[in-house]
Amino acid sequence: MFEYLEPDSNDNPEASSLPLPPKSGASGGTRPLTPEKVRHMLYGSLAGIERTIKILHAIGYADPNDWSDPLPVPQSDANPATKPNQWMVIMTKTVLLE
Repeated sequence: MFEYLEPDSNDNPEASSLPLPPKSGASGGTRPLTPEKVRHMLYGSLAGIERTIKILHAIGYADPNDWSDPLPVPQSDANPATKPNQWMVIMTKTVLLE
C-alpha cells in the first residue's frame, strides 16, 4: 500500500519540521502561533510499527530517533481483545497552532 522512500543525502536537514501554514487574509501583519505538544502512540507488531515509523520519516514528519524504544503491551484478562506480541512506541511532537 505504501512505498518507503529512502531520504536523499541532498535533502534539507530541517525536513523533519513541518512548514508553517500559509498566511490567510490580506493583512501583512504576523499572527501569533501557539506551540502545543501532541503525543503519538503506535500499537502493533514490531514489523508494523517499524514500517510506520519509516513512512513518517520518508514524508518528513518525524525522525526515527524521536520515537521511544518499543515496549511490550501486556495481555489483560479484563480486555480479551488484546492480541499477543503487541508492542507500543510513543513520540511527542510540538506543533504550532494559529
